[in-house]
Amino acid sequence: MSDTPRTNLPEWTVTELSGALKRTLEETYDHVRVRGEVGKVTVHGSGHVYIHIKDDRSMIAGVIWRGNAGRLRFRPETGMEVVATGKISTFAGQSKYQLIIDTLEPAGVGALLAQLEERKRRLAAEGLFAEERKQLLPFLPNVIGVVTSPTGAVIRDILHRLADRFPRHVLLWPVRVQGETCAAEVAAAIRGFNTLPEDGPIPRPDLIIVARGGGSIEDLWGFNDEMLVRTAAESLVPLISAVGHETDWTLIDYAADRRAPTPTGAAEMAVPVRSELLMRVADDGRRLSGGLLRLLDARRTELRSAARALPAAEDLLAGPRQRLDLAATKLGHGLGRNAQIHARRLAEAARRLARLSPEARLSGLSAKVDGLAKRLAAARDANLRAERRHIAERLQRVTDLVARRDRAIRVTFDRRAEKLASLAQLAASFSHEAVLARGFALVLDPSGRPVREAAAIAAGVRYDVRFADGQAVMTAADGAAPRPAKPRPGGGTPGQGSLFG
Repeated sequence: MSDTPRTNLPEWTVTELSGALKRTLEETYDHVRVRGEVGKVTVHGSGHVYIHIKDDRSMIAGVIWRGNAGRLRFRPETGMEVVATGKISTFAGQSKYQLIIDTLEPAGVGALLAQLEERKRRLAAEGLFAEERKQLLPFLPNVIGVVTSPTGAVIRDILHRLADRFPRHVLLWPVRVQGETCAAEVAAAIRGFNTLPEDGPIPRPDLIIVARGGGSIEDLWGFNDEMLVRTAAESLVPLISAVGHETDWTLIDYAADRRAPTPTGAAEMAVPVRSELLMRVADDGRRLSGGLLRLLDARRTELRSAARALPAAEDLLAGPRQRLDLAATKLGHGLGRNAQIHARRLAEAARRLARLSPEARLSGLSAKVDGLAKRLAAARDANLRAERRHIAERLQRVTDLVARRDRAIRVTFDRRAEKLASLAQLAASFSHEAVLARGFALVLDPSGRPVREAAAIAAGVRYDVRFADGQAVMTAADGAAPRPAKPRPGGGTPGQGSLFG
């Protein structure tokens, strides 16, 4: 008979119980609105957004699936007050409930404005909005890059106004201008235009326009993203921000090099009016032509006045002609004197050259070499005599040292021999052989240890007895008990042979 208590309660598997709890929660709380403060926000690599919504006492976990996350009008951040709409469900893998969020809205415009002011103050303190770091716009850009939605009216307005004013080559980088991915796509477009090579197949723009139509603060929230603002401030290509209407201000407007009230205004800032420019160029051309004509007339008048003031050509050439005739007359005499002077210089150079001829220099060098050879021979003989004398002194010193060494060795050897003989005599007098020679014997047990007392003798055990002239093996007699030694009448000790058979 089993000891298990009987009960009417049904048994659930873990999966069945988890499914029942999931159905109960989803049926009871299939549509709820929760207001609270955003805590931890995690964007998973799959695109899902995991979020914590809390108040001063409790916290509930929430998840925004990738499809709903892409439709968000703003990016949730820690500390933002929001209203989340969705349903309560469970996650059996971790045994917890969570809010499946369909829509997420800020709790009020005031919260977004407060967050926007705090972010604006922090970025301004870093110097991102400083006027001294803004770049000048090019007067007439060859290529204009536009970052906006390809399907809206903004791009049509920009292209139409550019065509009216001054047609330019336009590159469109299509992006979403609203929603969760808006900021990331616009930042990627700005970085992409900046990294285009200047001589590549797609030309690098000389000017970038970031444009979007008007909307609420939630619609324009992506252009307040901190990462997008930093990207706009770091752009090496001049950038015009044209986000919203004239009264709409976003943080990218402060970071851009210029802010346009509307996308159409951005196109007007980007290029001048072609007809006005042509009229201005034509007017400047007419003024330049008139100025050149007046300058030519003035220079022609000055030239005529200078020509009238100049003397006649014959008068100008008379003096030079006379100087030429005088020089021709002096030329023959001057050439003769010049030849004599050069002849004297040549003779002096020949005499100097004779003194510096190779034969003269070789004779002087030969005499110098003979003198040096004699001095070298005398120095060599003197050095040889000094070396011989030095060697003889060293040899005598070595001989004296060898004699002193031999005497020291003999004296040391004699002293050591005498000391060795003395030690040998002392060792012989203390050796056990000398004791044995006086009539004693050494008894060793089977293990080789000396037997020092008669009581250590055991009957029937073989002992090794050593004498002065040899050794003998003896066995203790059976039944023989060792007796203490009695003194002899003469004062000696009894013989040891009575202990062995």
